[in-house]
Amino acid sequence: MKDIMGLMKQAQAMQAKLQEAQADMDRTEVEGSAGGGMVTVRLTAKGDMKGLAIDASLLKADEKEIVEDLIVAAHADARKKAEIVMAERMKAVTGGLPLPPGMKLPF
Repeated sequence: MKDIMGLMKQAQAMQAKLQEAQADMDRTEVEGSAGGGMVTVRLTAKGDMKGLAIDASLLKADEKEIVEDLIVAAHADARKKAEIVMAERMKAVTGGLPLPPGMKLPF
């Protein structure tokens, strides 16, 4: 019976740590850029877009496709950084326990 109670306490502690990590990832922002910094995208560590900055020199009608490509590239750069931050935080919370391939925690 004591083993079950201890396991329950460990599960509750893990759940609290996961909730804390989720809140932390909502507050943590990463920035991705493209075009030598002419386009930057800010995301939370969970991947929610918080901001977009475009250099004024790109705001010409004939630059439309370039700007669109740079936005996509900047977003991909920021998303990659967000995934790294998330993986580091989850490793700290789970004590380095490996997750099965393809399994992600609820973020």
